[in-house]
Amino acid sequence: MSTLANNRQRITEPDLALLFSHPLHFLSFGLGTGLFPKAPGTAGTVLGFPLFWALMSLPHWQQWLAVSLLFLFGVWCSAFTGRALGVSDHGAIVWDEIVAMAAILITVPFTWGWGLSAFILFRLFDIWKPFPISWADRHIKGGLGVMLDDAMAAVMAILVLQLFQWWL
Repeated sequence: MSTLANNRQRITEPDLALLFSHPLHFLSFGLGTGLFPKAPGTAGTVLGFPLFWALMSLPHWQQWLAVSLLFLFGVWCSAFTGRALGVSDHGAIVWDEIVAMAAILITVPFTWGWGLSAFILFRLFDIWKPFPISWADRHIKGGLGVMLDDAMAAVMAILVLQLFQWWL
């Protein structure tokens, strides 16, 4: 684990040793996708698809219950890893992207076109961070902040996708 001095706060750069040091780190880092050198959030988002596939046979309300519980777990999990890193919302923490993507997929037809559209819209909102996502990203810290801005990006993507489904 390499560390950098940042004022008085110790910042740990995520690596394989940290990834495998605790199950919560392994999950926070999206089974290792968060360690990708380029676009770890995008890599983590891809894992939302197998998570959704694991949930898709459940009744709709149970899918939402599972995603809600995974969100709450993510608050705790992300806070744990954030404390280990010394940064509350490090880019390597991608559990938030995974859960958000699964939530979006619950709302669209099960086809490649809708899945790709959901993926692109979510990544756009997550990267662009229009208001109120940007406000939440700046003001809400810790595990809740990690999870909340992606949940808000998911809600915006869902709204656009629902409008598009209605229009079709």
